[in-house]
Formats: sequence, structure tokens, C-alpha cells
Amino acid sequence: MPAELPRELRIVVRPYATALPLGFFSFGVGMLLLGGLGNGWLPVSDQHTVGLLLAAFVFPLETIAVVFAFLARDAFGAAGLGLFSTSWLTLGLADLTGPAGEPSRAIGLYLLGFSFMVGCLAIAAWLGKPLIGLLLLLATVRGALGGAWEFGAPHTLETASAWIAVALFFAAAYGGLAFLLEDVKKETVLPVFRRGSSRDSIEGDLATQLERIADEAGVRQTL
Repeated sequence: MPAELPRELRIVVRPYATALPLGFFSFGVGMLLLGGLGNGWLPVSDQHTVGLLLAAFVFPLETIAVVFAFLARDAFGAAGLGLFSTSWLTLGLADLTGPAGEPSRAIGLYLLGFSFMVGCLAIAAWLGKPLIGLLLLLATVRGALGGAWEFGAPHTLETASAWIAVALFFAAAYGGLAFLLEDVKKETVLPVFRRGSSRDSIEGDLATQLERIADEAGVRQTL
């Protein structure tokens, strides 16, 4: 006979700060660098410097955000930040070591595959956080255009990709500020368009959030 469960079960979680503002702000800086290099704001000779900045500035900050997203049990945030975290290191090292201004089919294939995975995340994001879904959708298009150019498509695709990156800079700044103010004020200040369980996490009471706690990773027996 299986042992009977206790009537009272306590689950202790640590109160970690949200990782989203740090992830958004560092993501935005990275996109601005990529956009400036692709649309002509920066000369091609600055490619190595951009690579250094992506690897030394953006990558560590997003990695920190990934760790705390996992610790805060935000699987979606951790997955998205994790994909982008190492992508900044990958692109940074590629720009740092590769010939300036020269396309690479290997990078192109990587960008196309990466964009496909980000597109899958965008679909999932629409269920709870449409603002993040929009950013991921733009990032998917940007990466796909950049990957096509690396494979030999016209230069206009790289330029379009660069301008989408600039748009992502502003969108990321808005998102980072919105989630930061939401955390500070404990209420929505700038619209982030939460819905479903994501909205309940802010607007619902504690009982609502604990309804399915037994099914969450870290509580259930297996992943």
C-alpha cells in the first residue's frame, strides 16, 4: 500500500527578482549593435569591435538573466533568454575572428535554424505574453533575413534585417521598462498585454497561483 500523503505539505521557494528587465535591456543593446553594423551606421572595419562587445557585454548579462529565470521557475523566460544568451557569444566570436564584411554559409545556416526555434518560442509566447511574442516574431524575421544574406541573397535583405534590429532595440527598451515598473509597483504601469496564467500571476490571488503547483518542475517527481 502506498504511503498516505500528509494533509499539510509545505513548499519553500526563494524570492528571486525578475530577470526580464536585465534580459530585455541587454538584448536591446545587442540588437542596436547588429543594426548599426548592418545598416551602415558603423563601418565594416568595426565588425571586430562589435563582436567583442556582443561577447563581453551582452552575453554575460543575458547569462545572468537565464540563471535567475530558471531559479524563479520561469521556464519560458529561461528558454528564450538562454537561446539568445549563447547566440550573442556565437555571433560575437564569429564577428571577432572572421573577415570583416564577408558572408558565411555556416553562420547563415545557424541563423536560419536559430530563427526557426525562436519562431516556436514566439508561438508559445502568444498564449501568455503577447509583447514578448511580438519581439520574438520580429527577431525570427530578422534572423531569417540575415541568414538568407549569409547564404548569398541580395544585400537588401541584410539591410532590412539591420533595420528590424533597430526596431527591436526600441521594443526591447519598452519591454524592459514595462516589466521593471511592473515589478517595482506590483501592478501594470505600461501595458504588457498579459493573458491567461501570465495575467493571473499579477492580478490573481495566491490561491489561484497555487492551484497547479504540484505539476510544476521542481515539485513534480520528474521533468
